[in-house]
Parts: sequence; C-alpha cells; structure tokens
Amino acid sequence: MLHSSTNSDDETQPLLRHDEENSTISIPHQSSLCLSQLAVICFLRVLDPLNFTQIFPYINEFVSRLHLTEDPSQIGFYSGAIESVFALSQLVAIYPWSSLSDSIGRRPVIIVGTLGLTISTIFFGVSRSFLAAMFARALAGLFSGNVPVIPTVLCEITDPENESFIFPFFGIFWPLGMVLGPLIGGSLSDIALKFPTVFDYAVLKAYPYFLPCLVVAAINFAGMLSAYCFLQETRKPTQLVRSTEAKPLSTKELLANQMIRCLCTSACFLSFVTTAFDVVFVLFCYTPIQKGGLGLQTSQIGYALAISGVAAAFFQLVLMPTLLRRVDHAKCYHFTIAIWPAVFVILPSLNIFARYMTDETNGNLNHNASAVLWVGIGFVLVFAKIGFLPYTINTLLVKQYGPSTSSLGASNGLLQFFICLSRSFSPLLSSSIFVVSVENDLFMGYGWAILLSVISMGSIHFSGCIMEESKRLRS
Repeated sequence: MLHSSTNSDDETQPLLRHDEENSTISIPHQSSLCLSQLAVICFLRVLDPLNFTQIFPYINEFVSRLHLTEDPSQIGFYSGAIESVFALSQLVAIYPWSSLSDSIGRRPVIIVGTLGLTISTIFFGVSRSFLAAMFARALAGLFSGNVPVIPTVLCEITDPENESFIFPFFGIFWPLGMVLGPLIGGSLSDIALKFPTVFDYAVLKAYPYFLPCLVVAAINFAGMLSAYCFLQETRKPTQLVRSTEAKPLSTKELLANQMIRCLCTSACFLSFVTTAFDVVFVLFCYTPIQKGGLGLQTSQIGYALAISGVAAAFFQLVLMPTLLRRVDHAKCYHFTIAIWPAVFVILPSLNIFARYMTDETNGNLNHNASAVLWVGIGFVLVFAKIGFLPYTINTLLVKQYGPSTSSLGASNGLLQFFICLSRSFSPLLSSSIFVVSVENDLFMGYGWAILLSVISMGSIHFSGCIMEESKRLRS
C-alpha cells in the first residue's frame, strides 16, 4: 500500500503500518513482471464481459421467438430477467470463490470456474424455453463468481513502478470482451438464415443461437487451458499469516474502513449506471423509431456495441497511463464518473432526429440522414466509454488505500460483490423503466433518460466522497 492514515483516533485503521506488516507477512514480490502471467490473466479478463454481453444483440429476438408475449413492448421485461440472472448468480458466488482462493490458491479456482463457464454457455445455446435459458445463465453466473480473483493476481504480481502502465493495459481487456461479445452474438446468431448457402445445417436451423454460444464456449475453454498450462500460483505458503496482528480483516472490519466503504458504495452506483446504459442502449436501438427508439437490426446493434468497445480500449491504452501518472487517482475516478448524466440526456436527441428525418412514405431514413444518425451513435458511445474508465481506477484505489495487504483479496472481493450486487438488478429495473416510460409516454417517452440521469448524479456524490477521503489520508 502506498498510503495509510496517520490519524491516531481513527479506529478503522490497522494497528500495524504497512511496512511493519510486510515484515510479518512474506509476500512474493517480483521485481520484473512475468509476461506469461500477465498474458494469461489478461486473456482471462476478457471472459466475464464476453459471456455477459454476447447475448445482448439477439436476446430480444430470442425472447420474441419463445412467444412469451404478443406485445413487442413487453419483451424488455423477459430479456431483462435473463440478463439479470447472470449477475445475480455471480453475486451469490463471489464470496465463496474468493474465500476458496485464499484456502486452496488462485489457480485451481480460476481453472474450475472457466471450465464451468464453458459448459453452461453451450447449454444456453441449445435452450429452447425461458426456464432453460434462465437456468443456463444462472449457471454461467455462478462459475463467473471467481472474477475478483483475477485482479487480485494482478495486484500480487505488480509493484508501484509498473502499475501505472500495467493496470490500464490490463483494463483494455474488459472492453475487448465488450467488443467481442456483441460482435460474436450479433454476427453469428441465426447464421443459417443470414447465409443459407454456407451454413445450411439442421442444428443451426434448430438452434439459431448455438453458433455464437459455441464460439464463446471455445474461448472460455482456451482460457481454462492457458490457466492450466501457464498460470503460476501467486497465493504462496509464505503468504500465510504468521502472527495475530497480521490476521486478515473480517468483512465487518473492512467495511469499517472509510475508504473501502466509499469505494464499495461508489462501485455499486457505477455498476448500476454502466449496466443500465448497456441494457437500455440495446432496447433503445431495437425499439422502432415511432416508439421512441432507433429501429436498428440485430447485426447493426452488434456493430454499434463493437464501436463502443473499440473506443473504450483506445482510452484504456492511450489515455489512462498518462492520466494515472499525472493526475491523482481519486480525482481521475471522480471526473470520469461525472460524465454519465450527460450521456443519458443526449440519447433521446438521436430518436428526435430519426423521427424528424424519417420518410413518411416508406418509414425509412435516407442515406444522408442514416449517416448522420450513425455519427451521433458513435459520438454517444465514445462519450459513454469514458465513463467506464473508473473500473480500472477503483482496483488501484483498493491497492493504494486498502487497510491491509493481508486482506487484499477480501477487499477486491468485497468491491466486486457490490459491483455485481447492482448489476444483478440493474438490467431488469432499467429495462422496466424504459418500457414503462415508452408505453405511458412519460416526459414524451423519454422519462427513462431523465431518471437514469438523476441516478447517475448519485454516483457522482459518492465518487466525490472518495476524493475527499483520499485527501484526508494523504494529509
């Protein structure tokens, strides 16, 4: 840790200074980063967003084919439930996986999790009912519960000299998963209908969403093999506690720490807002123009989401290293979160433009209007992806201001718990807000944008608390 409070009356601080604690706990610290280890954990970082988002482009079409409702505006309720169950199951599994990694090591937890994710993804591809789809996504979420273990491994193999570059570099693999997921889902879903001469196979006709799931499952399996063959265990026996003073802190003790508490609350709001954007943006694109959306095709939605992922990767690789070297981490965290209210307010203007430019004779946009609309979509997505940068910074803040090195895994697990907590209900709640707003013409059908903008302001409040707490700790 780089900072610790010197306030003597702060009972939430550990009794030992970090340098004293490190003399008690032997933690293997590599002077030069092992590139093979970095490559494996970067590959593994792709899997969680890949599996979470690959269903986004086709999930509304998937639900429509189940004939659960005849009203297209009601599809969002069912698709939101399928999207939410993944995160809800992941939430339940986070602490058991994190605790298990402290007992048996990081490596076996990662291997078992990726293998289970492979199997559950294939199962979703052959699901032909709502209950089967829910079960498959719930199973995938359970095996994705090991997600906090991966950044914990990164914290254990990096040091202050290389983390300003390594963490942003590691961060690009989350948006890379956000690129690959929608791209695979949008391009390969219903492939037998799109290219009947090339993919004229009975299995692809019977299971139109099997191919994207099979490809994602293959990537998961490759991740499992890479971890099995190349990943070294970072939870060494020398890391075990040797004295009572260095005992890892309990959950109650961690939450008693002001910075950890602020980080968890802020991360919860941030996760709700970013997940709501991902879900609502897809619904917004899928909904017909006259109903308040953009009326895009499934493949077009996939391409749009891929554009946003490319933008996020660019910011992580080019912008973040400079920011982390020159700007205080807490300030950077706060100001990148502050962009979200504007993002939600801007979105309805795309529908207003599309309505105004729609040809009344055929209900379509002309080529010039369509080009302008895509420029607007690109602008909003690039603007929004700046708001995803805090996910890289909050892990650094845990490492920098966390109360104890012996509780690094628990601190990361706690942070991820709150991220998944909001991600578990954000899809269902945000899609419901969108549907109710459009159906009841609340604020001209754009009530969803206003409400989500207000919720975004709550995330700004708590990121400001982090900035103030970091100032207190440094003083």
